[in-house]
Amino acid sequence: MHSTHENAPVMNLERYDARILDVNAPSPPAAGGAPPLNRGVRPGNPVWRDSLDLMEQHVPFGHRKVQVHDEIYVCGKPFDTLYLISTGLFKIMNLVPDGREQPAGFFFKGDWLGFDGIPTGAHTCSAVSLDIGELWTVRYETLLKASVKDPQLMRLVLAAVSAQLARNRDASLSMGTLSADARVADFLFQWALSLEERGMRTDEFDLHLSRADIGSYLGLRLESVSRALSKLTRDGIIQFQEKGRRVVSIPNLDALRNFIRDSADLPADLH
Repeated sequence: MHSTHENAPVMNLERYDARILDVNAPSPPAAGGAPPLNRGVRPGNPVWRDSLDLMEQHVPFGHRKVQVHDEIYVCGKPFDTLYLISTGLFKIMNLVPDGREQPAGFFFKGDWLGFDGIPTGAHTCSAVSLDIGELWTVRYETLLKASVKDPQLMRLVLAAVSAQLARNRDASLSMGTLSADARVADFLFQWALSLEERGMRTDEFDLHLSRADIGSYLGLRLESVSRALSKLTRDGIIQFQEKGRRVVSIPNLDALRNFIRDSADLPADLH
């Protein structure tokens, strides 16, 4: 794993909350076959808020405080517990054939961790905290029993599973249809949409990720990520605070959206 943690000022945990996709909402067509640029926003009460509300009302759960780099569970270990994120930022790591760990997703308030262990009874990836936070823990068997009394709980879990599958699908589509520059821009744009859905500020946020981590997640070389970020900075679309260069400022989300759309319109040989 390439990521190293750099000291940063303590900030409001709520600042890092991100999105749950609405898998039932239709997406408008995008230019050039690229993924839609407004996914992640749903009307009404979002799944992440339903998760927290229903769990708090109907399921006995534990509280687990976490620090930066805490392992929540490890690939290959037995599965018996699901985790609902109350605060903080987490990443899922896959083990690739050559032994490296590769970021496979990022999860925030109202997201669930641990679904990967349901089919086989063992975790097929690892979960790591990127920031201080709190998890609500519930044994899977306890959740199943509670769902018998209140079927809304199981519908909620299935909706959350579907949302995560949709998120993975959209990420794969982005990697298959966008140029390197647009891929990095789309990554930042979707992160900002996540904050927007939860009423958080979108003009500035801390990714808690190295450029190597971003590249590994997006299927890009470190140099490609650096070039893309440099281009976005030169064009005035994003800015960085000098310390750590992980706090991203986005003065105008529309400018970032237009950059992605314009890149998607370019002929393939110009990407």
